Amino acid sequence: MTRYSTLVELLCDRAQNTPNQTAYTFLSDGETEAGTLTYGELDQQARAIATQLQAITTPGDRALVVYPYSNSLEFIATFFGCLYAGVIAVTDNPPRNLEGINQLRDRVISTQCTIILSTQQLLDQVQKNIKHLPELATQWAALPHIATDTVAKGNENWTAPDLGPDSLAFMQHTSGSTGTPKAVMVSHQNLLHNSQLIYQCFEHHEQSRGLMWLPLFHDMGLVGGVIQPLFGGFPVMLMSPISLIQKPFNWLQAMSKYQITTSGGSNFAYDLLCQKVSPEQRATVDLSHCEVAFSGAEPIRAETLDRFMELFGPCGFRREAFYPCYGMAETTLFITGGRKTEAPIILNVERAALEQNKVVISASETARPIVGCGRVWLGDQLQIVNPETSLACQTDEIGEIWVAGPGIAQGYWQKPEETQQTFQVHIAETGEGPFLRTGDLGFVREGELFITGRLKDMMILWGRNHYPQHIEQTVEKSHPAL
Repeated sequence: MTRYSTLVELLCDRAQNTPNQTAYTFLSDGETEAGTLTYGELDQQARAIATQLQAITTPGDRALVVYPYSNSLEFIATFFGCLYAGVIAVTDNPPRNLEGINQLRDRVISTQCTIILSTQQLLDQVQKNIKHLPELATQWAALPHIATDTVAKGNENWTAPDLGPDSLAFMQHTSGSTGTPKAVMVSHQNLLHNSQLIYQCFEHHEQSRGLMWLPLFHDMGLVGGVIQPLFGGFPVMLMSPISLIQKPFNWLQAMSKYQITTSGGSNFAYDLLCQKVSPEQRATVDLSHCEVAFSGAEPIRAETLDRFMELFGPCGFRREAFYPCYGMAETTLFITGGRKTEAPIILNVERAALEQNKVVISASETARPIVGCGRVWLGDQLQIVNPETSLACQTDEIGEIWVAGPGIAQGYWQKPEETQQTFQVHIAETGEGPFLRTGDLGFVREGELFITGRLKDMMILWGRNHYPQHIEQTVEKSHPAL
């Protein structure tokens, strides 16, 4: 287990022992190096920001941290500046329109933020966009703002906060796909345990090299792309998700150029590469250095893995590099993953049985392939439970996924009832727990977790279960235009 009790201890140690090692490099357009941060520079910037925060806040205060995707390095410095000040960062997506600004206001109100941290340009842009809305403009102006890109980086009179493993580090909101977004409270212990999990599962080492295009304000980008490289002591290249959407080839080009060993994203991103990268472009990249190409955050399709392997196998990509995994905001990030050296496990399950919450392995044409998402590690627990009775399911039954372990977050901010209903449940017949109810459905076969859908998304028609991702897939295949 890690010898650190907080992320502040971790960064201070890196800055003291390897101050000149490059930690983060940002590719402004997905191709051009636009800035770097060493551990020493990050420590210095974090101290400078923390000094300003400590002058106007108290430990435990919440700060809204919102940055454009083009300011990834500034976001990282500010995030650690909050940690250095003992202030709880509330990270969020940069607003693209008035709806996004209203969402930020809701975040501020629901978490009682006492300060807003961003770039001067974004703060000015928001002020300009809401000047014709007096109520919103007044609410926005009532909070102190710090444009951290204007903070001087000198020798600061920083005081280390009194923090421990159980101290809150930051809050990340749930996606809101099946309800109102809730602020998940993540502690230093949660982050360090989850980092240890990822480090062990991905078999990272000091010679690893990461690449992250996912947004840094949420779990996969923040924990996987910022905290994991710091924890492992290896460098990471960062690019904007907009760069990926505009030119998907940038992702592969950067992986080849910088000999990246770890990268990944959601299933749609792999589909995007298959659709948009030309044969001429494929001929110019070398993916032989890739050891981990993780896939998560949405249903992982077996046909996507097959198609990607068909197109990019000739580029040196190995099927064993695919790393299906599973996680969510309430678990910091990571829940399950497989063995790094093994190819993804795929089971063909009879569709009619799935509709009845049963698992029947089949080789028939009506079977549906389901990609395994690995198993739990480091003593974490996982149970498949009937969501209505709270009784443990049999091995051939589909049920709700319940998990337990040090990576489980502390609950929802100021929502005690929902916290109890989600984070503090027990198995009915044994009293075992507490567990976190994930809201996801699946089954376990020989220790491997297979996810079939989400409980709140599932539709029951004429006694049969229908999952939206399966309907979506059917519609996509019904006509070339879709």
